[in-house]
Amino acid sequence: MKRRFHQVDVFTAVALRGNPLAVVHAAAGLSDETMAALARWTNLSETTFLLPPDDPAADYRVRIFTPSAELPFAGHPTLGSCWAWLAAGGVPREAGVVVQQCTVGLVRIRRQGARLAFAAPPLRRSGPLEPALRGRIATALSVAESDIVEHQWVDNGPGWCAVMLHSAAQVLALKPDWQALGELKLGVVGAQPAGHDARFEVRAFVGGGNFEDPVTGSLNASLAQWLIGAGLAPPAYIAAQGTAMGRAGRVYLEREGETVWVGGDVAACIDGEVDL
Repeated sequence: MKRRFHQVDVFTAVALRGNPLAVVHAAAGLSDETMAALARWTNLSETTFLLPPDDPAADYRVRIFTPSAELPFAGHPTLGSCWAWLAAGGVPREAGVVVQQCTVGLVRIRRQGARLAFAAPPLRRSGPLEPALRGRIATALSVAESDIVEHQWVDNGPGWCAVMLHSAAQVLALKPDWQALGELKLGVVGAQPAGHDARFEVRAFVGGGNFEDPVTGSLNASLAQWLIGAGLAPPAYIAAQGTAMGRAGRVYLEREGETVWVGGDVAACIDGEVDL
């Protein structure tokens, strides 16, 4: 059966400069095995499948697959899936707000012109990193422990922990030792110099898979909850990510009340059909 298929680039307004995502529309009737097989075939960090919602408060339901597993939530698939749903003619129940249903529950996505932003999910784990873990991270990044100026668990589902280094330049120079990193999912952040369009440079190292994610919504969501909450960042800022990989991702973070909104642009790359 032929189903509409989008491939989009998230956290960029210019195609090929952000984080790609494949989206399959009208995915009802597809088996788990077929969804997993397509995700392996696209070989992107995530492939999503749009389904009718089970919850009457939701506009649509999404399932998110990596090439190896299904995820309960992820940031760039949320924005990319919402963009694709709207592009295919989806009309939200509430003007200006789309409600996505995924395994973690309902996620609100607001429309700000062409830009979309999701409400960051609550942290599942926070607090400082253990001394032994900080030492392991320093070894994996080939930096001195004194170069880690701040640190925190920032796990909103995937298992992220994070460290702040002295500067964006130091972050960009990193060449991680994947064996030393092990299974850790590590976010690294450093302040950009004055005059840069972004406040921070972010990199996301995914141990186990031994890869760097180009632009990471879930990590930037939890980083903002930590950094803004601790007074290390202003209530609204821009994060740059993907620079070291030849990308130019931009994530727009803003806290309103108790909610942190994670925004980004989406650029279309492919609009067609997939026969499944």
